[in-house]
Amino acid sequence: MLQLVRILLTHGRRLAETAADQAHNPQFATIAAVFGTYNLAFIVLRVQRGILRAIALERYLLARAGRGRDITIVPPRNRTPATPPATPQPARIPTPTYGRFLDPSHPANFHIPTLQELEAQIRRRPIGRTIADICTDLAVIPGFCTAQFWSGLFDTLQFYGGSLTAMYESRGHREQTFRRERDKRPETWHCNWQDLRPATIRHLLGHLIGETPPALVLATPPP
Repeated sequence: MLQLVRILLTHGRRLAETAADQAHNPQFATIAAVFGTYNLAFIVLRVQRGILRAIALERYLLARAGRGRDITIVPPRNRTPATPPATPQPARIPTPTYGRFLDPSHPANFHIPTLQELEAQIRRRPIGRTIADICTDLAVIPGFCTAQFWSGLFDTLQFYGGSLTAMYESRGHREQTFRRERDKRPETWHCNWQDLRPATIRHLLGHLIGETPPALVLATPPP
């Protein structure tokens, strides 16, 4: 699991470093679509939060390993159907609520917890939920990953309390948001935002998630 988290962390850091350079590339639409916006500042905020989550989880896993403690597998929950009451109950009239709904995906309502807050959150809930949150923040989708990495991620979420359903719901919501934004930006209509060919993803991200990242080429200093 530690290796999986480190792969996600490497991906997040590379994405944070290269997003600004790729923003003017027509193929950047593929990245924008999975984040739900062309707003580069908001994309970077999401990535930064995903990086922080991954750092916090890495520290937590290392601490547990240092104490010789394994991560507990979370058994699937079996929902028992509710037993209907013996006699009909009067219908409850819902209490009206007031106030404006705050969409957490809107930039104005975005929040980045501190590293300490994230570490406290990790300690009190299943590991899989944090991994799902990291993937959501970093907009990890199957098309960005090698088949082997996605399979391992799928198993990790399944066995450690994560939810693929929540990830797919978030992706669907972002796609709808992206479509609405794109409709107002005719200069982007020629961009194919559904291009998930491996060659396109490697061009945008440098590599598929799960592949070995290309080595950084350091310039040789003059003698």
